[in-house]
Amino acid sequence: MIEEDILKKLKNEVDDVIVMSGESNSSHIKFVNNKIAKTGTEILKNISIFAVWKKRVMFTSLKDFDQNTIDKTINNLLKFIKSLQPKEDYYGIAKGPFKYKDIPGLYDKSLIHVNQIDLVEKAINAADVKRCSGDLILSESNSRLIGSNNVDTSTKETNAHFSIRCFMDKEATGHQVISSPTLKNFDVEKTARIAGEIAKMARNPIETVSGKYDVVFHPMAGAALLETIGSSASAFNVSSKMSFLENKIGKKLGNFTLVDNPTIPGGIGSMKQDSEGVPTNKTTIIDKGTLKTYLHNTSTAKKFKTKTTANAGLITPEFFNLVLEPGKNSFKKILPDKGIYITNVWYTRFNNYSTGDFSTIPRDGIFLIKNGEISQPIKNIRVSDNMLNIMKNMSQIANDSQQILSWEVGSPVTTPSFLVKSVNITKPTN
Repeated sequence: MIEEDILKKLKNEVDDVIVMSGESNSSHIKFVNNKIAKTGTEILKNISIFAVWKKRVMFTSLKDFDQNTIDKTINNLLKFIKSLQPKEDYYGIAKGPFKYKDIPGLYDKSLIHVNQIDLVEKAINAADVKRCSGDLILSESNSRLIGSNNVDTSTKETNAHFSIRCFMDKEATGHQVISSPTLKNFDVEKTARIAGEIAKMARNPIETVSGKYDVVFHPMAGAALLETIGSSASAFNVSSKMSFLENKIGKKLGNFTLVDNPTIPGGIGSMKQDSEGVPTNKTTIIDKGTLKTYLHNTSTAKKFKTKTTANAGLITPEFFNLVLEPGKNSFKKILPDKGIYITNVWYTRFNNYSTGDFSTIPRDGIFLIKNGEISQPIKNIRVSDNMLNIMKNMSQIANDSQQILSWEVGSPVTTPSFLVKSVNITKPTN
């Protein structure tokens, strides 16, 4: 096997080495203005190599697997790694062997053989709007991880992702996504209906004034904010002064519970091992508002004098499935007497990562809330606030959890809608 050949050649030359291989077969349908515009298939193969020599860390990959390319890649790695500066806070990788528990619901053969055109057409019809666009991606993948510290594990997965944006006119739009490893939980028609309903409600939006508003964030919008909390919990970002959670361990930051759970059956980001081969587990990042831990790999854990949370990322610890614990109330019951309802955001950017100052632009349906009901659609607003304020002011959480993976949310986040008090709303600048 190629992986064993690479590991064998590097094992005696460097201190640590991990070889990760992957092969995926995917199909893609793109639809524009209610019509299928493009179909295609893609087969990808990749091998990634992580190597460390005298604390000099290098990561490379190859996509051609003939012997000459492999030998050249290894020789170049061994030559180049010696020219690097040592990473003094590197403290090694985990030592196996490990025992793994398979996670159910990550592979569904029927997903690969479903009639994809039929799925798209059903979704377009269910949306019931003037026009809609989006894409459907189905994939099957096999991956393997082997390492110099007695690690060897493999995974087989399927995945489906559907995104649809509905238009009633230029200003009246709605967007929804759904992702699932199984066909059973992949309801594209329901997803399209919700996007269509938002677009219909968003017709004839008005301008509103800047100021402080109580804001309800739909899962599509809330996931983008929560993802920044998960990223800030990475010990690498904390060490790099790129986290608003630095020096916050043990401190009360709000009144919610946020976990990373890679063991969720049917979770898009679920994995039985991290990138070092350590078996994954549920990690409570924030427990009833108190920050309990950062996310660690073996090296960052030793630096922080704690244990790995099995969240490697070899360079940067990262979350797999970020989950906001749901509340008991329905969506309708968390609506304030007066406020704003945001269904989606984009361009979430930080002015200062270490303090948490950020802005994000609501898009698609945005609505005023009056007398506890969704009311007049509005337009042209920006959320300009601070993530620590958002966390502190999160006052109510609904029970309508949805797993989000989208253009704005690059790692899976499962969240219900939630209410944040006194959010700063401004006007976007041209």
